[in-house]
Amino acid sequence: MPDLSIGASGWSYPSWKPDFYPAGTDSRDFLRYYAERFRTVELNTTGYRLPAEDQFRRWAEQTPPGFRFAPKLPGNRARMVGEFSERVRVLGDRLGPVRVQLINARDEGMLELLLGSLDPELPLAFDLAHPTWDGIEPRLAAAGAVRVNDLEHEAPFRYVRFRDPPYSDDQLQAWAERLRAVDVPVFAYFRHEEEPTAPQYAARLAELVVG
Repeated sequence: MPDLSIGASGWSYPSWKPDFYPAGTDSRDFLRYYAERFRTVELNTTGYRLPAEDQFRRWAEQTPPGFRFAPKLPGNRARMVGEFSERVRVLGDRLGPVRVQLINARDEGMLELLLGSLDPELPLAFDLAHPTWDGIEPRLAAAGAVRVNDLEHEAPFRYVRFRDPPYSDDQLQAWAERLRAVDVPVFAYFRHEEEPTAPQYAARLAELVVG
């Protein structure tokens, strides 16, 4: 079985009550409740504003050993790379892969700048939506990184984002079979919606992979 961590893109959603978070749950307890049920979560707030060190420390303290945060780094903001690397390290052993988002067409100079500036010990997943990036996967693998949603090329780990709900049980079963065949650690995340579909899909996929 693969080393598989499945979760959602965030946790701080009051609309997930009462179907996921029990009615009456204080929002300050959302992360603790979430982390009792999943092993990982995407930390998208870091893509908009870098929280203070104390905030990272509080997040880490609310989660059990083995839990991993996947913070987002907007790749076009290269000036914040040094501060970002230092700040997310406050998560300690709760720090998982970093998702580096580059929304523009292929720019290998920017890629090399990021690879050379980020802590080489950080597991990096590059979110490259533009098709001009196709074929960059071997370069990423050589740097110990991976392209988001790539299961085909050599890589030290996999990072999967499920962005197109709804998902039928047959679709989740097909994904479970694909992930079961992976022989490196996998991190997988379902997109947040107003209804708590993300944790529902995450729990179901985990069940099917084991199943």
